[in-house]
Amino acid sequence: MSKRKTDETVTESRTPKRPKKATAREGDPAEVAQAQPKAPKEDLVVFAFRLKAAERDLIHKAAGAAKASRFVRALMVAASKGDERTVVEIVRAMKEETAAAS
Repeated sequence: MSKRKTDETVTESRTPKRPKKATAREGDPAEVAQAQPKAPKEDLVVFAFRLKAAERDLIHKAAGAAKASRFVRALMVAASKGDERTVVEIVRAMKEETAAAS
């Protein structure tokens, strides 16, 4: 046997065998998630604007933790539609949250 052939044989025999992947069982969450069709994602775009750091901080304080983008989006869309009632409701809710946090 050539030296190369011997080396390949030795290398193969020393390599540990990997366990076979487990198959999904009936009722397994991974299998269920794959079976359900996913809802189509909305076609979103980015809208950006510049503001001062103090203004940004006010928005974060008013909206609460991790809600600033949703807060600004809801407020701007309502204002753009001329939906005064929604704008007033958003501002009222923001005031209530800020008062409760204080």
